[in-house]
Amino acid sequence: MSRLRKNLVAAAVVAVVVGVNLPAVGGFAIRQWHDYQINQDDYKALYGHWSFLEVPDRFKVNAIHAALLHTGKVLIVAGSGNNAANFAKGTFKTLLWDPARQGQPGEFKMIDTPVDFFCAGHVMLPDGKLLIAGGTLRFEVLKDKVKRAGGALVVKNEDPHLTRHLPAGTLVAAPGGRLYRTTAHITVPPATKTETGVRGRAKVTPSETKVFAEAVTEGASGVFTSPGGYVKYEIQGLTTEREKRNLYAMGASMTLDKQDFQGIRDAYEFDPVTERYDKVQDMAEGRWYPTMTALPDGRVMTVSGLDTVGQITRDNEIYDPRTRTWRPGPKRFFPTYPALFLLDDDTLFFSGMSAGYGPGQLALRPPGVWDYRHDTDRSVRAADGIGGMAPDEMEAFTPVPGLPEPELNETGASVMLPPAQDQRIMVMGGGPVGERQPGQKNATDRTAIVDLKQPAPRYVRGPDLSDPVRYPSAVLLPDDTVLSFNGSGDYRGRGDSDVLRAEVYDPARNAFREAAAPAVGRNYHAEGLLLPDGRVLSMGSDPLFADEDGSIPGTFDQRVEIYTPAYLHNGEGAPVFTGGRVRLKPGGRAGFKTPDAQRIAKVRLMRPSAVTHVTDVEQRSIEVGFTRVPSGIIVTLPANPALMPPGWYMMFGVTEKGTPSQARWVRVLGPRPR
Repeated sequence: MSRLRKNLVAAAVVAVVVGVNLPAVGGFAIRQWHDYQINQDDYKALYGHWSFLEVPDRFKVNAIHAALLHTGKVLIVAGSGNNAANFAKGTFKTLLWDPARQGQPGEFKMIDTPVDFFCAGHVMLPDGKLLIAGGTLRFEVLKDKVKRAGGALVVKNEDPHLTRHLPAGTLVAAPGGRLYRTTAHITVPPATKTETGVRGRAKVTPSETKVFAEAVTEGASGVFTSPGGYVKYEIQGLTTEREKRNLYAMGASMTLDKQDFQGIRDAYEFDPVTERYDKVQDMAEGRWYPTMTALPDGRVMTVSGLDTVGQITRDNEIYDPRTRTWRPGPKRFFPTYPALFLLDDDTLFFSGMSAGYGPGQLALRPPGVWDYRHDTDRSVRAADGIGGMAPDEMEAFTPVPGLPEPELNETGASVMLPPAQDQRIMVMGGGPVGERQPGQKNATDRTAIVDLKQPAPRYVRGPDLSDPVRYPSAVLLPDDTVLSFNGSGDYRGRGDSDVLRAEVYDPARNAFREAAAPAVGRNYHAEGLLLPDGRVLSMGSDPLFADEDGSIPGTFDQRVEIYTPAYLHNGEGAPVFTGGRVRLKPGGRAGFKTPDAQRIAKVRLMRPSAVTHVTDVEQRSIEVGFTRVPSGIIVTLPANPALMPPGWYMMFGVTEKGTPSQARWVRVLGPRPR
């Protein structure tokens, strides 16, 4: 039962016992009593308070992605908003919201959106721009809707001096003559020629470019079966003997099976100052559902995602914001949208949580520590042909054991518990990959914590959530707690299973405490993030159905709620910073003016969120040492860029009672370029 429903039942009991003057102890009367109760000051001081953000209709979007910018504004990215009609029309949306102007003119602004960023990846760069890459090339087609057989092809070029553009609609012929059309334009680069050291001899490695193709004819006549694996497809329309000799495609069967989403290669930086998207170099791989993680030197590790033919790519890439270019990273398999955190020793930790696509078996997607710096750059065969880590991939990856219910690692939340110096990761909730299989649970109330400072780290079970949920949001708060809220008890809220719950986890006590329940249930495509004034933004929900029995298709919930935590209702005024430096060096000291120095008990630097699909590997809260002086405080920053990656941070001063200041934005500089 949801927290709100429990409270409503309790309200009914109270109404009867104390003889409240209600016309009837029915649903409407109980709701009136509940609304009265949650708006009392003493209730807010204990549990906090939710309110709706009023968004004019012309600014309402399907909130798929959200990022807090150093200007204090929130970038809300919909792209096509999981709407195939919008995709077909090229209608892509981004909304910019300014919390500082709430209720005033100029609060909302629509941003020109160049491509479909639906299900892209994103990360904050050291200069405060948001790197956003990937998105939707093609919507999925479910098996019962597939009209033309299709499949993936790899176009090869054996000529080191030939580049060929192949437009969408290029014909290819399978053995036996069945014809297929490519669905996207591709550029086929030259082969690579390497000198062998022997005079007159060189090694030529063909280039490979992926493309999806569909049968020219509809139905079973377009099916091609290749029991022996990959075969050669002939490219039609080549005009020279040189092209015909060197260009060809390799592919397997063409089937009427489900055709998955496909990802784009496009990459952009969103500039918070000019408030526009700026094109940067494309990735080598298309990506749909990728994760992007900031590295200590300001570069970005980009992993996973469905590629241009709808397959999970192992070809990870690294983006350098100094040159705005990509280079290949170490090849390694991760399920889509993996929760991948930077640790203080410059390794990456995969929590085991992900969203979307990937094997359900723990052996093929284990949580663990990835030493990406020493991983060999090689092509790895899929384990057993179904994806996951092959044995030779484990050399630079140390699995972390102990995660309870590992079959329920999809659509769960992961956070680096505050302060980040403790290097503890917590996972919350989750469910099976896709929809529940016979014998599986729909969702779990599990939490688990791993202390990565231990010599042999392993997960241990934490306190249970109030309800079993998939899609829970988890947001770090400035008082070193974590707000966990929303979620659903089944796949995409099936069966009216959204759970109206909120609770606050206290790492010091290893316990949850109750918080006020939200008014809107949220599931798939939900996100939450911390605002500079200490409140929490909650948006997005994309239910499969609108009714309990699954007869009415669901619609995206565009309502936006804001949670004001109890620490802003405790009667204590918030500390105030009146001046100080903006650019800070790792390991350096800086002074900040405040009349509240004696009331500040701790200082935290909090990295702003960039969240989608309840996955947010950006947020982290860093403990900062400080001393009090007559005019304010002097802070001393940690020196380790792996603990505190370069970029913009919110600096909060927090009182003994947990009341945070309004955030002061500071920019932590990075190490010098190598």
